[in-house]
Amino acid sequence: MSATLIAVVVALVLGHMAPTLASSVRHFGWYRDWLRWLDSRFPEGSFWRGRWGLAIALVPPLLLVSLFQLALHDALFGLASLIFGVAVLFYAWGPRDLDLDVEAVANAPDPVARRAAAQRLWPEGGMPAVLDGGSLVEAVFRNAQHRWFGVLFWFLLLGPAGALLYRLVAQSAEGEASTALPGETNEGARYFFAILDWPVAQLMTLALALVGNFDTVLGAWRDAGGASFDVRRPFLGAVARASVTCELADEAADYADDNLGADAGEAGLAPPPIPAPVLTGEVPELRDAMSLVWRSLLVWLAVLALFVIAGWVA
Repeated sequence: MSATLIAVVVALVLGHMAPTLASSVRHFGWYRDWLRWLDSRFPEGSFWRGRWGLAIALVPPLLLVSLFQLALHDALFGLASLIFGVAVLFYAWGPRDLDLDVEAVANAPDPVARRAAAQRLWPEGGMPAVLDGGSLVEAVFRNAQHRWFGVLFWFLLLGPAGALLYRLVAQSAEGEASTALPGETNEGARYFFAILDWPVAQLMTLALALVGNFDTVLGAWRDAGGASFDVRRPFLGAVARASVTCELADEAADYADDNLGADAGEAGLAPPPIPAPVLTGEVPELRDAMSLVWRSLLVWLAVLALFVIAGWVA
């Protein structure tokens, strides 16, 4: 089995089974301090304060990780490289456990607690959390993209350096480190982040089409501009909403068939409401959103395993 697949599975399981360890390790204060130090050294009008000034901050840590990656490639029959890959991927994953954050929203005892829990699904310093089902679905998929799939995609493409690249750019665009960047540099970081996210969103949409209703996903993708090369088009949110709505409609139809019979719809009888015990918390969309996210991740891992079997991934 490929070292790449092993690293992905180990990092995923470790992050899910040891959230305390993950929260204690995944800190990027050093990167924020590094950005502040750079900002204090470059005057107005310098390259640092331009659209692509973030490159100055990214090159040193990424170069260091790349050198380690190359140096450990054949060490100890590849074991050292595997351990290093797991460590970097584990560090770049998250930084918080998505399952726990979503569960906190679903199980919140009152609207105030639910809003406070939902705020963890919105970028730091951004707009306040919105509690309607559609917005929460978009938030779940946005976090899945930024916490899981984006890191995974760039790790598969570029190795440990790719995973760290994605996480540092995410921190620069909307994380705690973004406050240390000048305005123009931060705008460039946001655009670079959108570039990194675009292929990830496309592949997540493809996975959703495979695990959900293909026609619904394809229609939502087209209507939201997914076929465009505009990297700032937020089509994944529209696709996620449509997928979850379709899932809930199918569940309601199945429940009606089980309780009224297959001929209930033909008789003009309205389907009964799904009872509360069937739902997760008071926001049923959250349950289906997380189910689709996990199924999409399994599709990614299955495709990776097929690539390994075919010998396309080392």
